[in-house]
Amino acid sequence: MKQLTTLILFAILGLGSAQAQKYITKTGHIRFFSSTPVEDIEAHNRQVNSALDQQTGDFVFKVLMKSFQFEKALMQEHFNENYVESDKFPSATFTGKVINIGSIDFSRNGIYNATVEGDLTIKGVTKKVSEKGTFEVKNGTVTGKTTFNLLLSDFGIKIPNTVANNISKTIQIDVDVNLEKLVK
Repeated sequence: MKQLTTLILFAILGLGSAQAQKYITKTGHIRFFSSTPVEDIEAHNRQVNSALDQQTGDFVFKVLMKSFQFEKALMQEHFNENYVESDKFPSATFTGKVINIGSIDFSRNGIYNATVEGDLTIKGVTKKVSEKGTFEVKNGTVTGKTTFNLLLSDFGIKIPNTVANNISKTIQIDVDVNLEKLVK
């Protein structure tokens, strides 16, 4: 499955054709957080596949939904079975561009502001998104970070009335990916 995901990322970015440097990871990190007066819910996924084309700014993610880990097993079960329906919709994807890729100097260590725009698909629903974040270039590695908020109803995720006070309607998403140069 991981090899197939990597091949998909390569195909999306056209990794075999251009001279530009490509960066990839299979161990990115996404955290989501919901806070209400009743309870906080947090989950982590450290199996995020991502790729970045330094020349074009093409940027893609693929996240297996069942790879999110929760503190409580029951939360994880409800997440997969009731909310995101992981058997029916096994992954979330983002396909887009870093629109200011030209302002990032991949040959020089530093932290660079970035704006990423594209299509985010969760539970079979695709929405246009635009988020600000940073890329840190350090000794040939690129770390991308952003935090944004998703409205669950935008992606068809319904919260039953019985637990409506336990889960926020808006979820905070933190993305942290350490991308390494693809060696040909």
